[in-house]
Amino acid sequence: MNVDRSRLPDVGADPDFRFPVIVRHTLSNGLNVRTVEHHTVPIVTMVVQVEGGSGADPSGQEGLAAITADMVDEGTGSLSAIDVSDAITRIGAEYDLDVAPDVTTFSLTTLERFAGRGAALLADLLVRPSLRDDDFERVRRLRVDRLRQLKDVAPAVAERAFLRLMYGQHPYGHLSIGSDAALRELSTGDVAGFHSSRFVPSTATLVIAGDMSHDQMFDLAEEAFGGWSGDPLPGWVRASEVAPPDGPVRRLAIVPRDGAAQSELRIGHLSVERNTPDYPPLLVMNSVLGGQFVSRVNLKLREEKGYTYGARTGFDWRRGKAPFALHASVHTASTADAVRDSLEELEGLRGARPVTSAELALAKASLTRGYPRNFETAGQVARGVAQLALYGLPDTYFQEFVPKVNSVTVDEVSRVAATYLRPERLTTLVVGDHAAIGEPLSRLLGEPIVLSPEM
Repeated sequence: MNVDRSRLPDVGADPDFRFPVIVRHTLSNGLNVRTVEHHTVPIVTMVVQVEGGSGADPSGQEGLAAITADMVDEGTGSLSAIDVSDAITRIGAEYDLDVAPDVTTFSLTTLERFAGRGAALLADLLVRPSLRDDDFERVRRLRVDRLRQLKDVAPAVAERAFLRLMYGQHPYGHLSIGSDAALRELSTGDVAGFHSSRFVPSTATLVIAGDMSHDQMFDLAEEAFGGWSGDPLPGWVRASEVAPPDGPVRRLAIVPRDGAAQSELRIGHLSVERNTPDYPPLLVMNSVLGGQFVSRVNLKLREEKGYTYGARTGFDWRRGKAPFALHASVHTASTADAVRDSLEELEGLRGARPVTSAELALAKASLTRGYPRNFETAGQVARGVAQLALYGLPDTYFQEFVPKVNSVTVDEVSRVAATYLRPERLTTLVVGDHAAIGEPLSRLLGEPIVLSPEM
């Protein structure tokens, strides 16, 4: 067969993507269950999503949700933390947890023939954790030590400070790990109280995906989780239902880092909720601006100016208003120039330099060409369905994603850029050498707010 290697092959149309059928069930205790058949390999993944992530931390107890999640696999019944680890190993399982702003997610993946044992173990851990004092003290000490380490990690310091600037005292305004002061005041009783009020079936979702029938997965859920009981905290309000502060006027904040060779940048503002109808054009807009290697900010700051190894933009999605931010680590001497160029790129996409047809096509391709790879395994499928539950999205969402992205027009990208990129509300945060960067940044943006690097 003759092949012309002097030209790239033609790119065909996107193949049809079919997401597996999702079947919904509700157990008698109110637990929402979603099952998905995935028969590629004999694997089953179970994902339990509990309402109340870091956004459920009470004021003054930041980090409570995360330390409670850490305590879950420290023991159940007569099993110690080592016993639990051995039980997971014996069935070749993989256990994981994630504490997000809105929910805490626990997952366990194992072979289909061990699904019953895996589900029973996961249920025991979530519903009946031991919560022993000695385990709590060890876990807390590890988290306090980790906070001490993070004080020397500029991106972590920047994330903490940027969240506080965006949200103030709002429940979204802190990292899931919390603060040193708050962690030192927590007790085992606080963890037990949080667990009993937040880990309840009527506000949780269980997703099972794998090499079983829907009926088998429902029976698995019923047997393992049917005995789970408890009622949610009366009057509980989701973090997403608490109004965030009004967006700040354009301002500058610096976290001093004496002698730093680089400055860590965050430039952004609060934007929009994840379930916005404008999600597809926003993804395309972000891909053009800073969501891929050939995006405008990376080509400007890295390729053209040589300020950084990489710059990107993105939304930190959540149920409530999410931050939109530019992230970059730049050479100290180039800090003010990098901020100026970044602001120009953000403003340019809104009008002076609207998206071109070539940029639009490339942005769409970056979002759609490899999209089916996101759902190759049972774990990917289960976590995807959990995202639908988290954000209240329809079961057809994944199947409709590629057509919706491909239908985005130049005018739509320009509209969402003008609507959601707000130069007058931008906050610029810099973690860097104040003595070296303070004066040029002040000339550019005015007198800075100086923040403490304490975690």
